[in-house]
Amino acid sequence: MLLINTHKLEKSFAGKVLFKNVSLGIEEGERVGLVGPNGAGKSTLLKILAGKMSPDSGEVTAKKGLRLGYLEQTPLFKPNETILEAILSKCQDEHESIGAAYEWIARLELSQFGENFLVQDLSGGWKKRVALARELVLGPELLLLDEPTNHLDVSSIMWLEEFLSRAPFATLTITHDRLFLQRTVNKIFDLDPKNPNYLISTTGGYLEFLEAKEILLAGQEQKELAMKNTLRRETEWLRRGAKARLTKQKARIERAGTLKEDVEELSAKNAARKVKIEFKETDRNPQKLIEVDHVTKSYDGRVLFKDFSYLVTPKTRLALLGDNGSGKSTLIRILLQQEQPSSGRVVQADKLKISYFEQNRETLKPKESVLKNICPDGDYVHYQGQYVFARSYLERFLFNRQQMDLPVEKLSGGEQSRLRIAQLMLNEAQVLVLDEPTNDLDVATLTVLEDSLKEFNGAVILVTHDRFFMDQVASDILAFHKQPDGETTMERFAGYMQWEEWFDEQKELQAQELKKEKKVEKAAAAGKPVKLSFKEKFELENMETTIFDLEAKLSDLQTEAGKPEVVSQASKVQELYAQISDLQAKIEALYARWAELEKKSQGQG
Repeated sequence: MLLINTHKLEKSFAGKVLFKNVSLGIEEGERVGLVGPNGAGKSTLLKILAGKMSPDSGEVTAKKGLRLGYLEQTPLFKPNETILEAILSKCQDEHESIGAAYEWIARLELSQFGENFLVQDLSGGWKKRVALARELVLGPELLLLDEPTNHLDVSSIMWLEEFLSRAPFATLTITHDRLFLQRTVNKIFDLDPKNPNYLISTTGGYLEFLEAKEILLAGQEQKELAMKNTLRRETEWLRRGAKARLTKQKARIERAGTLKEDVEELSAKNAARKVKIEFKETDRNPQKLIEVDHVTKSYDGRVLFKDFSYLVTPKTRLALLGDNGSGKSTLIRILLQQEQPSSGRVVQADKLKISYFEQNRETLKPKESVLKNICPDGDYVHYQGQYVFARSYLERFLFNRQQMDLPVEKLSGGEQSRLRIAQLMLNEAQVLVLDEPTNDLDVATLTVLEDSLKEFNGAVILVTHDRFFMDQVASDILAFHKQPDGETTMERFAGYMQWEEWFDEQKELQAQELKKEKKVEKAAAAGKPVKLSFKEKFELENMETTIFDLEAKLSDLQTEAGKPEVVSQASKVQELYAQISDLQAKIEALYARWAELEKKSQGQG
């Protein structure tokens, strides 16, 4: 069933056409990725679909009564709003929705904070989970997500991949995370001024889209070449001075004029506009840039990392990987000598020049213009040993003349990232420290940035949630891994996929170890060889009936929790969902116990 569709949408901003003739449809169960270059209007299109913005022309038609959720790129919350208040804030009837709210608090692992914890005190990743719960409590049939992986750590992204790939509702997701796209979508919308009618749709994952896009662009180039040849022939004929008296000749002249316009439009579409990124290197590059010698860092008795040694050289391409709060940012501050280690030492080369891309782009001045941010005084910037007209320099980063005079706060996230990179390129550097530089950047810009970092004649230290980008740039990955006993270790890998395989193996080993410990404990308690006792045989024979009874009780509790007279009593609902949660845990444990007894009985036989 068709959930939502559009017909010939058009939208302009500041005199620039973002898109036009955009027609699309999303059906039940479809998981769609929305991709395209920065500034193409992806977030604007999402806002139009969500009813947050109106198109200049065209129509949006939704299924009657469509339940639609919209997860914004940067979710907003009220001051001093609790987790529970935030999740219920969009519900028409809070009493009716409170049961679902407690369910999503549990499923999204927000229970650890408590329902009365203030959202403003959460990290960016946990705020994203609260915002997601706020949409899921509405029971959406279609969920719109704008850059959902921004500010999430890698394990949270892997969790979100798993969640969305199994979601019972349709999704439309804007993301530049190529691995995330490949794992979560079965259809791609590509919004790009180069495309015919701005938008093309391909069935399949991101790989299938790349193949289709390559064929389309190659076809457009062939079409442009054929049209240029036709135009050249027509122009040559006109230049021979044929008298335009006959109707046929008049038609030919008119056709030549129309053809010229078509060629110009197609040439504009085919023109590859790429950001030009080239970091400014220094003449002097010592082999020892930063030396880390047996460094340990603790906070309030908690050890983030200990006895860590590392040498940063001009060939270093290091990525830091780990959950939020694991110590990545702390390690960066220690490397930059902005913070002291608890023990050990960090030695920087004499007069070391470091360029630092901050995660939240704090260096940018939001109220000032793009031009003033790059060139506070005068009209020229000093770049690569020569003075360059500031406006010409900004054109390298795809800013048009109108954008250059806009305040930075009016730019999209990707445009702000490009501007921050433009600032960094004006400074000489021996070490580039990049904390989440990939947030909001489109794939074309990411590719140029990847190539630039590979060619940079200095060290690169990187934190990013974009796993493909990490794998392309880094030759050394340092992963912060929390052990079951709470201690954090630092493991080194040559690439992201190597880490993911290791991470999955660690989870499997931990699960096996836990199972083995329980088995040994039970055997030791029995004081006998590991085989079915009379009691276990009785337990196995009655297991199906036991589980059936508990599942019936669970069903009754769920029915009770949904009754209107119960829903209106917050304390009663909370009590019921606590019982439901306990029962679900018991049933899961019994299923695991059933499998264990079955295996044991087979081994005995």
